[in-house]
Amino acid sequence: MELFLSPQSIWELSHMPMMLTHAIWKSPMVRENANVRKPHVVPHYTSTLDFENYVPTSPVLSSREAGWESVMVRAYYEPAEIEEMLFPAGPDIFLVFVTSGAVQVDERKVDGPWITYRIHEGDWFLSPAGGEPYVLRWQSLSADPLKTLHLHLNIDLFSRMVEQVVDRDPAHLIVQERTGFQDPLLAHIGLTLQQGLQRPAPRPVGKLYAETAAQMVAVHLLRHYTTAAVSIPEYTHGLSHQQMGRLTEFILAHLNQNLSLDMLAQQLGFSSYHFARLFRQTTGESPHQFVLRKRIEAAQRLLKETNLSLTQVALEVGFPNQSHFTQAFKHRVGYTPRIYRQDR
Repeated sequence: MELFLSPQSIWELSHMPMMLTHAIWKSPMVRENANVRKPHVVPHYTSTLDFENYVPTSPVLSSREAGWESVMVRAYYEPAEIEEMLFPAGPDIFLVFVTSGAVQVDERKVDGPWITYRIHEGDWFLSPAGGEPYVLRWQSLSADPLKTLHLHLNIDLFSRMVEQVVDRDPAHLIVQERTGFQDPLLAHIGLTLQQGLQRPAPRPVGKLYAETAAQMVAVHLLRHYTTAAVSIPEYTHGLSHQQMGRLTEFILAHLNQNLSLDMLAQQLGFSSYHFARLFRQTTGESPHQFVLRKRIEAAQRLLKETNLSLTQVALEVGFPNQSHFTQAFKHRVGYTPRIYRQDR
């Protein structure tokens, strides 16, 4: 699933009805029955890392070990029924996407009245950073299993996007709380991130991929789900030949490093959001695709022209280990590095 979209594709996704495929989770970790756990003590506030300790089931997929700093992604196989459970607030923007099933949800603040929603596949929940804790109870309305995808968007990233993209004070732009809405663009990004966890990329590439996706989510929320209207300027001229040459030279000189989106954008003096958009307009590739291609091309040269071991080649071009290198190389080239070298 391609993550980076043209402005026209973004508009079309934002205005089309929500449709999901049912082939979303093929992970062997998915369980047919979710064992409900109910913590003895649930705090009213917790960190994004610890949030998973206070939900009914353990995640079947998680970005916890992936090194993603801008967004935490977790997938859950939910119980069909919850009598009543407190969910803590947290520091980051919190989104929940229902990827399968239908459910009646009763929600209230800690001391507030119950509000009932009928939630279906494709619906989202959105909670602002630092919001209030809330209590939920639910009952499945469908024979389909209830599955959800949780996204915790780093509030520091969102604040940077507010400052860089619209030059506003983040304290004056608050994300709205929403329940039971559909958003095809958010769904596309969320499912792409989920697929990235199911088929994990090497950490340096996966991190760049996740950073760019997180920025897309942040700007989309900024554009459509904040308390004040904003206008986001768009650059349309693309990157010049000289800019692309300077950037490519920097990437090739630092292939063995963990290249971040901010690091690449700084080379040309753009915000990371506008850099990613201009880069795509110019090259037809996302930054993470371009960097991965350059890593593979450099590896091909080293395999043909040197006697470095496969592990040494992997490290030289920025892969954390030989296993990740072999997986990415075979996917791109069609052969393992060992067979490619033997044919030189």
